Amino acid sequence: MSRDRPVVPDPWTALRALTPARIALGRAGASLPTEEVLRFGVAHALARDAVHQPLDAGALERDLAAAGWETLRARSRAHDRRMFLLRPDLGRLLWPESADALRERRGGVVDVCVVVGDGLSAAAAQRHAAPLLAAFRAEAGSRWRMAPVVVAEQARVALGDEIGALLGARLVAVLIGERPGLSSPDSLGVYLTYGPRVGRNDGERNCISNVRPEGLKVDEAARKMAWLVGEAFRMRLTGVALKDASDRLIAGSP
Repeated sequence: MSRDRPVVPDPWTALRALTPARIALGRAGASLPTEEVLRFGVAHALARDAVHQPLDAGALERDLAAAGWETLRARSRAHDRRMFLLRPDLGRLLWPESADALRERRGGVVDVCVVVGDGLSAAAAQRHAAPLLAAFRAEAGSRWRMAPVVVAEQARVALGDEIGALLGARLVAVLIGERPGLSSPDSLGVYLTYGPRVGRNDGERNCISNVRPEGLKVDEAARKMAWLVGEAFRMRLTGVALKDASDRLIAGSP
């Protein structure tokens, strides 16, 4: 091996332009190149930080208020980040005081309740929730009555079921940070559940995943979200029986 070219390139290097996955890394002797090892370490650190980083709920509320959204605050029964990670079940249950406060704010039946939760990546909610809701409002117009946006801390997806039921919502949309990957520490997921109530399962939800600039763009996610909400009300369900045909319709296919 030449001294001036210690790293042997991979013949698949051109494919790296098509994916953020770690492919075609090359090799130095029997090992990975030092540069790639260091990049992996940085990506792993970013993913770990995303899991442990707390949500700045006050800043998120200010961002939403500036965009014209009324907000409420809630928290799960996981009293801190460590408990949230060790006890996923507690992240699915509302803190009693939060449940009482939401119950008092119920003002009759609404169509859609949006819950923004930290989940496993507070950074995703912090960065992408407000832009996504702005795009969703542009898509939805005045079709549906909206509850105040609930900013939920130490939240799992199912926390939205209890929140939606307490606020009298026909459908709940949970915008939540997804489990970080080594190339996606700030991926936002959207989980839609028709008829929210405690005890709903994942088969009764629709999910829009990987909302971030490097993944599913905010405008596209908002369009899918609005389409699925409309179909959920038409069919009176969400989950495995509701298939996302929004791409086919936009393309003009039957």
